[in-house]
Amino acid sequence: MADVRAMVAALAGALALTLPLAAPPPSSAAPVVHTLAGAVRGAARDGYRVFDGVPYAAPPVGALRWTPPRPAAAWSGVREATEPGAACAQPAGEVPGGSTSEDCLYLNVTAPAGASAGRPRPVIVWLHGGGFTSGTGSSYDAHRMARDGDVVVVTVNYRLGALGFLGRPGLAGSGTFGLADQQAALRYVRDNIRGFGGDPRNVTLAGESAGSYAVCAQLASPAAAGLFQRAIMESGPCTGGPARPFAPYAVAPEAAEAAGARFVAAVGCAKAADVPGCLRRVPVARLLAAQGADAQPEYGTRLLPRDPAEALASGRTARVPVLVGANHDEGTIWAAGIMAAGTTVTPANWPEVAGEFVPDPDRAAEVVSAYPVGDTDGGPVFGAVIGDADYACPTLRTGSLFAARGRTWRYEFADPDPPRPLPAPPPFPLGATHTTELPYLFDLGGRPREMTAAQQHLAGTMIGYWTRFARSGDPNGGGAPRWSRSQVQSLAPDRSGPVRPGPGHHCALWATMP
Repeated sequence: MADVRAMVAALAGALALTLPLAAPPPSSAAPVVHTLAGAVRGAARDGYRVFDGVPYAAPPVGALRWTPPRPAAAWSGVREATEPGAACAQPAGEVPGGSTSEDCLYLNVTAPAGASAGRPRPVIVWLHGGGFTSGTGSSYDAHRMARDGDVVVVTVNYRLGALGFLGRPGLAGSGTFGLADQQAALRYVRDNIRGFGGDPRNVTLAGESAGSYAVCAQLASPAAAGLFQRAIMESGPCTGGPARPFAPYAVAPEAAEAAGARFVAAVGCAKAADVPGCLRRVPVARLLAAQGADAQPEYGTRLLPRDPAEALASGRTARVPVLVGANHDEGTIWAAGIMAAGTTVTPANWPEVAGEFVPDPDRAAEVVSAYPVGDTDGGPVFGAVIGDADYACPTLRTGSLFAARGRTWRYEFADPDPPRPLPAPPPFPLGATHTTELPYLFDLGGRPREMTAAQQHLAGTMIGYWTRFARSGDPNGGGAPRWSRSQVQSLAPDRSGPVRPGPGHHCALWATMP
């Protein structure tokens, strides 16, 4: 399963991201901003300004490996902020060639040209996805969102994999180093963003996939209280699904420590007299080779006292406005990866495949009945099962729990043919699968979007919704189709509008699964 997860993660990364192109030329004099640590010089573009590679914490290297983030050291003079910082250590995949850098706690700021300390704009802090093992903030070019939505966007690197989420007794902050990095970035925004033209009192924390799970965790973390005023969650429901074949959810201390013990043994430190010291001497490449395909934050910790799902169900998350949703065909990318690894789905073997997927094999017949497979549609049907079980239905549950306590807006991205720069065609049409909403909000990997006129219009509509929500907690306005809090807003070219929650997703079935 881990090999399949790694392969699918790489496929999903290719679906979302490509190699970067050269940055556009500067349009005027380079802007300089004074932060608490020192001055940074960015670049002015057409209608916006960019500051890349701004350090928000000290490099977690040497003795600081597996410690909570420390403040970045101050500097004299003006620091150049025109190149992104290194991606946090990760295997090859979304980041071509991977990374072995631990000096990676940097953020990137994109601000509209008119933003200033005297006229501050709302701030969106973006947490990238990637199963908590891959990704980097610099993959998300936010200039359209910043310029067209008139907001300041901050994209963040945070520690990944074992370096970010190792659960191990004796390590202060065990299991939550990556989450602590995110909070350090939020504190940096609180203390410095006004100089970039952002409003530190109007911050929206947003993320997709693992980034969305991280938003859930921050909503449940007492240490994050007051660091953001709104939340956007894309394709990462707080409540989880019954099958959870790939999803990086938070885990209990016992499971985190058991996984940590296996990792420590794998890197040769289990019998060391000083296990933390031994771990800090292991080369990064060896750490990456020993870690799993997914990482999972640990709850029952000081930073994350409760499972985010339990915290939401019991009303113990931050009371902020929430915009939450998923894509109509989330699971097709996972089904394609499983089939590429050798699994076939036919009418004859569908009961067996379903039995291996559902948590209670005795109920496989119910899944087969609800999702019948024909001679040619095995992949899409399997994708529908994965998508409903782990995304669509848990997202509706997450949205309902938030709506019972505060202002909540729910969406479903439903473009049946979104742009997808895959290196090779998938085995079947993927539809609006996992990550495909991202090009409507960002230019990914530095490449401009290739869209039809209707898709460009939808992208503008979505940026308008997201940034109006960041401004006021209400996405409505700007002449866009009305978004009702009592329904789900379907987002598709030429037909965006409210729909009844859950049609076609068989959520009544999945609600009864253990």
